[in-house]
Amino acid sequence: MKLQERIDAFVALGEKLKTLDEETSNMLSRRANDDNGWFDESTVNNALKGIEKMLDREVLTSWVESYDKSNDSSSNNILVVMAGNIPAVGFHDALCVLISGNHLQGKLSSQDTFLMKILLDWLIEIEPRFKEKISLLEAPAQGIDKVIATGSDNSTRYFEKYFNKFPHIIRHNRSSVAVIRGDETKEVLAKLADDVFLYYGLGCRNISKIYAPKDYDFTLLMAALEERAKSTIINHKFANNYDYNKSIYLVNKVPHLDNGGLILTESNELVSPISVLYYETYENGSDLKDKLGAHQDKIQVVVADQQWLAGTEDFGQAQFPSVDTYADNVDTMKFLSPIMS
Repeated sequence: MKLQERIDAFVALGEKLKTLDEETSNMLSRRANDDNGWFDESTVNNALKGIEKMLDREVLTSWVESYDKSNDSSSNNILVVMAGNIPAVGFHDALCVLISGNHLQGKLSSQDTFLMKILLDWLIEIEPRFKEKISLLEAPAQGIDKVIATGSDNSTRYFEKYFNKFPHIIRHNRSSVAVIRGDETKEVLAKLADDVFLYYGLGCRNISKIYAPKDYDFTLLMAALEERAKSTIINHKFANNYDYNKSIYLVNKVPHLDNGGLILTESNELVSPISVLYYETYENGSDLKDKLGAHQDKIQVVVADQQWLAGTEDFGQAQFPSVDTYADNVDTMKFLSPIMS
């Protein structure tokens, strides 16, 4: 297949997602939930909408045009060990491998098997030649040339040892933070709701910590997030986490704010438990830079007013990465190049 044919196939997959009927959408949610109790109608639909936007023809064409498209018709076998923390989280890696003309050897997460498999099955139905390009592994991979693996800090230690002899991208645990300037309105702060609550806080792009000026009054932030917090806690798994963490803080007399679905407490740590949002204050711009720099290797995204703090993403946009946004800021397509014939 030529590059344009691969683009056409993925565009057709995007069109299929755009026209899913209610019965099919409900089926996808139910089956995905069998793999992972955190996956529900809301999270599955959000994930599929994100994929659908990536597969727009203009978006895909513009994306691949920025990379080397040599006449080299060879391709590599790429092992992709996928995570399963949010629905179809491994799709972007699969897209990168296949759109660049390589062979995908995919090791699906047991927490996200059905959704990833049906997306790849639909792609093969649209373009049968992809069948020779896709292998979903049950046994250890054979004949691999490069590796992309995502996992916990514990599993990545194994990945780094096991795949050390191959060119590789190994992704560790990361989380995201938001920076408040201090003069934001309630309406602006409410935009953080998606950043905090979407996917129940399980994604690396979920905000787990807030940085705010010294003496900032967090009651405005908690009020801005209250409506979303109370709708999120309807999920019993999220509610169980909330009840557990609330009881721990109450028993141990840990100072905190609570809006009925989210707990805010001060901590120097970066990663907060589900249903908890950490905060830390900063004195000035230099102090903020030092605090962010101390966690540089663990932060996926910094959310803030982009006009005020450069190199950040706007409030409410953390969970909607574009196709050219790469995990850990490592360009997957460059890693796979030059196979863009």
